[in-house]
Amino acid sequence: MVQWAFMADQSAPRDLVAGIVRELRRRGVDYADVRYEHLLHESLVAEDGRVSSISLFESAGIGVRVLRRGSWGFAATPHLTRAALARTAAQALALARAAAAVNRSPRPLAPVAPIRARHASRCAVDPFDVPLAQKLDYLLWANTTLLGPDAVQRATTHMDFYKRRKLFGSTEGALIDQRLIESGAGLEVVVQRGDEVQLRSYPNSHHGALAQAGFEYVKQLDLVGGAATAREEALQLLRAKAPRAGETTVILDPSQVVMQLHESCGHPAELDRALGQELSYAGGSFLTPEGLGRVRYGSPQVTIVADATVPGGVGSFGFDDEGVPAQRVDLVREGRFVGYLSSRESASRIGLSRSGGAMRAEGWDVPPLVRMTNVNLEPGTATLEELCRDVRHGNLLATNKSWSIDDRRLNFQFTTEIGWEITNGQRGGVVKHPLYTGITPVFWGRCTGVGRREDWRLWGIPNCAKGEPMQSMHVGHGASYARFDGVTVAPAT
Repeated sequence: MVQWAFMADQSAPRDLVAGIVRELRRRGVDYADVRYEHLLHESLVAEDGRVSSISLFESAGIGVRVLRRGSWGFAATPHLTRAALARTAAQALALARAAAAVNRSPRPLAPVAPIRARHASRCAVDPFDVPLAQKLDYLLWANTTLLGPDAVQRATTHMDFYKRRKLFGSTEGALIDQRLIESGAGLEVVVQRGDEVQLRSYPNSHHGALAQAGFEYVKQLDLVGGAATAREEALQLLRAKAPRAGETTVILDPSQVVMQLHESCGHPAELDRALGQELSYAGGSFLTPEGLGRVRYGSPQVTIVADATVPGGVGSFGFDDEGVPAQRVDLVREGRFVGYLSSRESASRIGLSRSGGAMRAEGWDVPPLVRMTNVNLEPGTATLEELCRDVRHGNLLATNKSWSIDDRRLNFQFTTEIGWEITNGQRGGVVKHPLYTGITPVFWGRCTGVGRREDWRLWGIPNCAKGEPMQSMHVGHGASYARFDGVTVAPAT
């Protein structure tokens, strides 16, 4: 296991957090918590055979949340002196008091046992210990593999590494120290012939793949092999035909199931959104509280869980940003909607006995929000060949390209980078610009098969947006192949 080398004075942040907690407890607040976070983020980018960007970002600070008669106040500072922290705590308290003066419906927090604990993610090779030259050599090797044919217009490869120390203390007595490392990489190639432009990404679109792991994960991704495949598939797309329009069977590759889960299950299952607290920015949810345990979300093939305990997920942790232990929460069980991603406050509002442990903040300078952890489609038993076997005509679709979904997360359309025809049970030629549409519970209700565990994979997404001001969160999704019958497919252009 990697020893944490940065932040040499390990005790000073703990002392500062504990000191603020003691002061707020002395001032008689209903509740308060204090979060310290120190982040290192290294980003490497290569384009068209040369290194285009190297950056190292560092940030540290403390955020203070105070609850007064059901109303919150929040303040934060990067100045880690006792005087600055005292001012920050006083500001948070003043804001809570001001909000409490107009709050007519205070609600209690769902209970949680105050825990004193440490947690560290698994990591075999600390990416910050790997020489920069070694990382760049590997990045450029993958990048130059994308080059060659005249049709290649742009080749981009990237790596990202994150190291976090997070401290949490509360007036209830919690004191939690967490150390997390994340590593990720990806690539994209753009090709053009005449007016036809195509792109292919690897291992996934929208910034590749990310995991709670060390540099060993980047090596496992096999960027060089992925680059050769991505380039070849991009060139095939230049010659491909569009998919046949109409209702057909669709099999989604795990890379596309990820986005389907994210947009049509993860977001509508966020309880603050279901309670209308995101209406001004991101919309609401069709999964309203009165439907809990009653609404048919999908077919009996569909079981979806929010699991913050799975190793390697970027939505995994020991404790959320309210000090609630990581949990596995059923969202959909055999097609029925049964649970939410929740916080202590939102859980209390609908009478739940405990929080689902899904309060997460982008950093020390913003308050936590209800966020996805790892929202996973549980695997079935079918191989890809078995899912295809009785398909007379259909499409296998992979790697999200674009999406659109309404404010309640009901009506959607997705396009993917690539597709393949399925004819009489066999995968055929490549199709370009595939688009499919649906209504969330109807679409998931037409799920007729889910792929086996051997094809199940946990993906990391580094850019889930939510909140005002917007926070970008790292969330995970586990998925295998999934088959849907009676889906409307058409060319996107």
